[in-house]
Amino acid sequence: MKNWIKFFTIFLLILSLSIVVIVAWKSYSPFYSSEKDAKQVVLDADKLVTVTDTYVYNGKKPYVTVIGTDKAGKKKAVFVPKDDSKAKLEEVIMEDGTSEKEALSVVSKKDNVKEILHTKLGIEEPGVVWEITYLNQEDKLNYVYILFENGQWWKRILNL
Repeated sequence: MKNWIKFFTIFLLILSLSIVVIVAWKSYSPFYSSEKDAKQVVLDADKLVTVTDTYVYNGKKPYVTVIGTDKAGKKKAVFVPKDDSKAKLEEVIMEDGTSEKEALSVVSKKDNVKEILHTKLGIEEPGVVWEITYLNQEDKLNYVYILFENGQWWKRILNL
């Protein structure tokens, strides 16, 4: 009887782990494919020579942000619209605006930041923004949007 209990316990454990892995893999695959497609669009359009980072940014419109270096060796961010592959690609030169470190320091000076969850560059109504998501000292979720152009606050969503 003990052997049957051990067998079913191990079987259920392996089955549940397999299901978790399959669900996680399937849930990430749309992001992976859209990031891969956007990277290829940017490289084919000769906007960048090398790509260092890609991620999906969901604002009013979803974009895939592709970060890398161009032919001149300058670090750029190119924004590929997720829904419209024929739309014009927006781009910014990273040294022409607020850096990620500067945006994080603006947030750290004004709020009690416990843990930064992510920092993403995206496009919103006023232009290119840094979206910084963090937990404050009370473990509340906060979203802060910093303008890339000048490092000013654009929007804050606090204590979720």
